[in-house]
Amino acid sequence: MITIQQVLEHAINQNVTDIHICANAPVLFRIGGKLTPICKEPLSASQSKDLSLQLLDDRQKQQLSQALDYDFMLALDHNRYRVNVGYFNGTIGATIRILPTDPMTIEQLELPETVKTLAERGKGLVLITGSTSQGKTTTLTSMIDHINTHFPKHIITIEDPIEYLHTNKMGLVRQREILKDTQDFSSGLRAALRQDPDIIAIGEMRDYETIKIALTAAETGVLVLSTLHVISIDKILERLFSYGRGGDESQLRYLLAESLQGIIHQELVPTVDGSLHAACEILVMTNAARNIIRRKGGYFLRNIIETGRKHGMQTLADSIGQLQNRGIISEAIATSVLANYK
Repeated sequence: MITIQQVLEHAINQNVTDIHICANAPVLFRIGGKLTPICKEPLSASQSKDLSLQLLDDRQKQQLSQALDYDFMLALDHNRYRVNVGYFNGTIGATIRILPTDPMTIEQLELPETVKTLAERGKGLVLITGSTSQGKTTTLTSMIDHINTHFPKHIITIEDPIEYLHTNKMGLVRQREILKDTQDFSSGLRAALRQDPDIIAIGEMRDYETIKIALTAAETGVLVLSTLHVISIDKILERLFSYGRGGDESQLRYLLAESLQGIIHQELVPTVDGSLHAACEILVMTNAARNIIRRKGGYFLRNIIETGRKHGMQTLADSIGQLQNRGIISEAIATSVLANYK
């Protein structure tokens, strides 16, 4: 039987992004966006459990038995992994994300120049949006690295868990992990406001209290960077208001309209060389966009983006077209992505 150490070593050598360990299936690697089996025989329930539990120490095994899910970061042989071990139909399995050892730069990710412009704002809120596993954290990290490299700023991150480690360059980066350095996002955010920050980066806005404090901080002179799970920019208001309490929509509209600087929405699309590349839709706040947020539905933001190229905005269709023209993605992939683009 293979060991988890052997699985990890093999994955590192194969340019794998994710590893899936599950009963009644072979060990699966995600390579270029596709799941690929690395062995012929499916794992039994006991084999899946054994491989998964090799990732945990005794304390972590106890926490898994109590919570039924356990998330953590694993550093091993100069590599870093984001790990989830949990129960699936009564059996234990694991999902392992292999993380780059260093933050990728905006240039390496080939993100639009507007991403730099938004990272350099002195205050306000910048959101990176998209569905699950679309590279939002990678983009957020590249923006932090850009600020850290070029500006003498104090950056505080609040993450769950810490995925990329930053070293101090021109700036000072202090990273805090949920349940290790602070209790939760809202507690960490409140504390960060007392720690003389220039920039606060929040791994994810996932509850009303965090959203409200972040918006207030952004309005009062701090640059707040964060991610939000949402399928498109025009669903942003609906998503944020879903976290609110009765009667709070008008206050959230006001805070968002006053503080929001821009939104970077992205989708990872398969490339001709078998890797993945981010296609980006970008909203930069203008007076017209602020008025829409104050008074109307998010679907009106689509018109702002389509007519806002002079402000650095671009639609997802624009981004897909550029990638196709550069030969990075195929016509078939471009057609497939745009077929779902509304």
